[in-house]
Amino acid sequence: MSIKAIKPNKAINLTVLRGECSAGAEVRELDSGRRLATVPLRVRRGAEPATSVPVTVWDPPAWLEAVDAGDELVVLGRVRRRFFQTASGLGAKVEVEAYVIAKGTDRRRLGSVLRRAHSQLEALME
Repeated sequence: MSIKAIKPNKAINLTVLRGECSAGAEVRELDSGRRLATVPLRVRRGAEPATSVPVTVWDPPAWLEAVDAGDELVVLGRVRRRFFQTASGLGAKVEVEAYVIAKGTDRRRLGSVLRRAHSQLEALME
């Protein structure tokens, strides 16, 4: 796909990550009753230094609580900047909010992630 082929009025916020957990998932229940998991994902491309990316998952699957440092995950999501109140004022955090998260060894789910990403990218051409 060439850059010229993308229509100027289209916008997209799409992230695909594949990397290793640098720690286990932290799952917490919010006052609303919803559950939120945060997983630090270490993504490395070739010989470049690794980048640590915080990934959040709303209402995470049960298996995510068992992931540990070194486990490989695949994520399809979007970049989000959240604002929140702290004791010292307003705080902000940039993270990837996952639509789909899968174990790196789950080839069926990996295929699903790739198809969904491809579908969203193709929508830019319409």
